[in-house]
Order: sequence, then C-alpha cells, then structure tokens
Amino acid sequence: MIDWLTDVFSAMQGWLFETAVQPLVYAIGLGGWAEDAFDATGWLLVGVVQILVLLAVIGPLQRWRAVEPVTDRRAIRIDVLYTLIHRLGLFRLALFFTLQPLFDDLLGSLRMAGWGTFHLDEVWPGVTDVPWVAFAIYLVVLDFVGYWIHRGQHHFNAWWSLHSLHHSQRQMTMWSDDRNHLLDDVIHDTLIVIVAQLIGVAPGQFIAVVAFTQLSESLQHANLRLSFGAIGERLWVSPRFHRLHHSIGLGHESHGKSTLGGHNFGVLLPWWDMLFRTANFENRYDPTGIRDQVEPGADGRPRDYGQGFWSQQWLGLKRLFGRA
Repeated sequence: MIDWLTDVFSAMQGWLFETAVQPLVYAIGLGGWAEDAFDATGWLLVGVVQILVLLAVIGPLQRWRAVEPVTDRRAIRIDVLYTLIHRLGLFRLALFFTLQPLFDDLLGSLRMAGWGTFHLDEVWPGVTDVPWVAFAIYLVVLDFVGYWIHRGQHHFNAWWSLHSLHHSQRQMTMWSDDRNHLLDDVIHDTLIVIVAQLIGVAPGQFIAVVAFTQLSESLQHANLRLSFGAIGERLWVSPRFHRLHHSIGLGHESHGKSTLGGHNFGVLLPWWDMLFRTANFENRYDPTGIRDQVEPGADGRPRDYGQGFWSQQWLGLKRLFGRA
C-alpha cells in the first residue's frame, strides 16, 4: 500500500510539474531552479490534498458535532488565510529564498563538528528499512521532539510571547492549527528540519510525516465534540484532549501564569504527556483562549492579540520586545 501510494503521488507530482510548474519556472527565467521547483510541487500537491480532506471530511464532522456555535466568522477567515499560506507552500517558498542558505550552512557546520547523519532506518536491516516501519519510527522520534518544542513554547517567556498568538483564537476550528506567528514557525520548523536531517529522514518520508502530522493537528483543533475513549485517548491525541490544552486558565496556564505549567502538549501521541506527567484526560470542553484576553490588565483592559493577519504579527513582535 505504501509503495502504491508513493507511485500515485509521484505520478501526480510529475504531471503537475510538467504541465504547470516547469513552464512557469522557465517563463520567468528561473530554469536553474527546476529541481527545487519539482520539490516545491510535491509540497503544493500535499497541501491541495490536505485542504480537500479538510473540506470533505473534517468540515462535515464539525457541523455534525460542534462544541460551540460559530459566532466570529472573521476570526475563522483569518485562520483560513494562515492555512492557505502554510499548506500551499507559500511559507516554505519564503523560507527557501530567505533562510535556505543559513540552513545549509548550519547543517554543514554540524557535520563538520562531527554530528553526521545517523540513519535510523539502517539500525536493523530488513526491518527498520521497510518503508512503513521507517515512517512509524520517524513519526515517533519527531513527535517526541515536537513535544519538547511545544513545552518550550510555553515555558520561555520570549517564546510564549510569539506562541500565544496561536492560543488567542477563541473560536477554534479545523483551520486554527496554522494560526501562528511566522517567527514562531521559523523556530519550530528549523528545529524539526535539523533533527530530521540528523536522523536521516529521506525527503519523501519527511513530506509524508509532515502531511500526516498536519492533518491530525487539523482534526485536533476542530470545533468537534469528540474523544477517542478511555483507551484511544491514550494512544492518539483527540480533539477533546487538545481542546483542553487550549482551555482558558487550565490547559496552558495552570499556575496562574501563561508561561508556567499546563497540560496536553503532545502533538500526535499523548504518551509523552503521560510519561512526563502533563496529561489531563478530563472529559470536558471549555472555552478556549488566554486568561488575559478576558481579564483586565494593569491598564484596566484585556490584552489585544489583533484581529487581522498583519496586526497579529505586529503585536507578536511588540510582545516579544516587551512593548505590548
């Protein structure tokens, strides 16, 4: 099945590249970047498939068992914009033209320092190099890294000043996963890419891991009253489990401060929360957001996280430098 899906995806990627992307690349004088454009076509195709799944599967589920009525459609439209920017490859395209040389230099420096690539899929020949086994291994390892990145986003004040934008959505839906400050995404993606390079994740496997993770995260953020049961909740992060992480005063600010404590930091697997005692399996669906959005601050007003894309990005930078 893995091989068949890979063949189908490769055929679609080749067709899309030859019929649309390649002619465009040569038309604008970037023929020397054709190989990179082919890789970008893969990300674009994955994004289109993800959006179709959101519309055809997760959207109807939200309408079937919504946690709360939709009252702020403007906030959701901004989240849709974030989703399109990330899933259709626009964010990765910007990274390619701005930060790719830095990534290459950094990875080169790590290898020069003796941090060569350790191929996890070669640990047990005949077993770990089976495609689906390698995929599962990479998924678990990168999810473990993702858990600690997520803990860092909530523990360090500077990082929280950026990540808090993600939690400021009080109308959480399937579009909310990509609602992040762009600098927060740069930090997160840089760490994930470095680890993926060091453990030898092949480009095709990396795209598959990212796509699978993103779809699961879209389901987790859905406005959906759904748990996976007593056993399932301990095997995979559900919408109920993750919504509690977004709950005001409980999921990410348990000790009265937004950067301390909290629950349910797992990205895909609740195992890490269970292992490090941050899991909360209460069967509840609380309002989402941040405490300082609903409680007045020193100036007597709740904190504003911005209504539009650019205001949200700007206010995130102001929080980072202590001016908001």
